[in-house]
Amino acid sequence: MSLEDKEEYYSIIYEILANDEFQKRKEYKHHGDISVYEHSLAVSKYAYMIAKKIGYDYKSAAIGGLLHDFYDQPWQDNHEKKPFFQQHGFIHAKQALNNSKRIFPKLINKRIKNIIERHMFPLNKIPPKYVESWIVNLCDKYVSLEVIKEPTKIPLLFGFKKGKL
Repeated sequence: MSLEDKEEYYSIIYEILANDEFQKRKEYKHHGDISVYEHSLAVSKYAYMIAKKIGYDYKSAAIGGLLHDFYDQPWQDNHEKKPFFQQHGFIHAKQALNNSKRIFPKLINKRIKNIIERHMFPLNKIPPKYVESWIVNLCDKYVSLEVIKEPTKIPLLFGFKKGKL
């Protein structure tokens, strides 16, 4: 990413990064040793670069990528038994959208809303509507698969404790 693109990128997402509630995601583990903050930042950067390169709404891609996992609490800390379709993978997109709309109402547009809501496709049955939503969806999958570089951490990708399938 060029210096000019970096400056533009960080000017787009500055309000989110400066927010105390978003900063808490540094303490939320995602998959493996990466935090939700680090994961979301990586997804956002990739989505920004791809959308900009191919001529789509890169600002919405950057913001949506950063907010796609802005859910309520670390999912690994939730030990409550829930029905299958009420587990984290199925509900966190709605939580992330609700949090995003509550904390960053001026940033949310129809593309960002769709990016956040549909980033878990195909777990979410309804596919993304916009190219930017597809970009974030695929970037999210790509960044999440980093965990397979260490095979012993693969169970973490599916919510299992380390080494226990």
